[in-house]
Amino acid sequence: MTAVENATAASAGPRAVTRLLWWRPDRAGTPVVLALVLVAGSLTFGGSFASGRNLGNIALDSSYLLLIATGMTFVILSGGIDLSVGSLLALSGVLTAYGSRWGTLAAVLLPLAVCGVIGLVNGLLIGRAGIAPFIVTLAALLFARGLAFAVADEGNTVHIIPADLALTQLGQARWLGLSAPVWFALAAFAAGVVVLNRTRFGQATFAVGDSQEAAELMGLPVARVRVLVYVLSALLTGIAGVLVAAQTQSGLPTIGEGRELEAIAAVVIGGTLLTGGAGTLGGTLAGVLLLKVIQNLINQVGTLTAYYQQVVSGTFLVVVVLIQSRLTRRRTR
Repeated sequence: MTAVENATAASAGPRAVTRLLWWRPDRAGTPVVLALVLVAGSLTFGGSFASGRNLGNIALDSSYLLLIATGMTFVILSGGIDLSVGSLLALSGVLTAYGSRWGTLAAVLLPLAVCGVIGLVNGLLIGRAGIAPFIVTLAALLFARGLAFAVADEGNTVHIIPADLALTQLGQARWLGLSAPVWFALAAFAAGVVVLNRTRFGQATFAVGDSQEAAELMGLPVARVRVLVYVLSALLTGIAGVLVAAQTQSGLPTIGEGRELEAIAAVVIGGTLLTGGAGTLGGTLAGVLLLKVIQNLINQVGTLTAYYQQVVSGTFLVVVVLIQSRLTRRRTR
């Protein structure tokens, strides 16, 4: 190890240890607000909010976003951004329904293969060609959405998944009182925690996002890490699209609009820095749940228009970020 590498490792030591935790005390703003919102919702709306059926609906709605946000966490930790996930969700759903005519295996492999290739192209253009992530993933957003509409005959054809197909039965199954997509999302989240915290790839993701120059000096495969995080993000989004299609028995090219912003918001309010290098998947989980609980509470009110719902959601996001910022400042003093 060179002198430069030793100095870099020594200066980053304490930060590296805290970054490897799945949850950090200085990033507790989101869990605290989530707990308060849950209590307030239970006291205000009683059984209509705290019922098992409603909480199950929140869990199901959260599962798709958690899959996307898990991949987005890796991307943002590496110092990147992925604007294509909303369109990839739609494309995956359409391809799942389209491929279901050839059976469950084709319905699953076709969307995952296409999403994986798009993620690979994103990663190569960003990691190897050095093009800005914003530009690359914005282009992928347009490409994937256009391809989804093309497969759906410009939106005029809605491909239906047969009810007797194994994929449909799996997507609509319930295990231990929870819908199957919830268990898939939790499994992906748990695997993500292990990969991020217990593997060299996870540590390299933190290092690349923290300082690309230092990562290169330490001999880390910076380009490979950037490629892999975008492939991972695309594949997890592809899985979410498969599950959405299986749950609804159809593939619509219009779904997923704005999901990229929702995923980014969940990651950021969970404490992950947009500049990369610091954050946790535990915080992302809390961010996903907070967003979905707030949306559910707004629906419980029932008198707010969609525009005012966005105002309320945006206000909550600002409050959470302010709390997170204050906690971080206290931690660094």
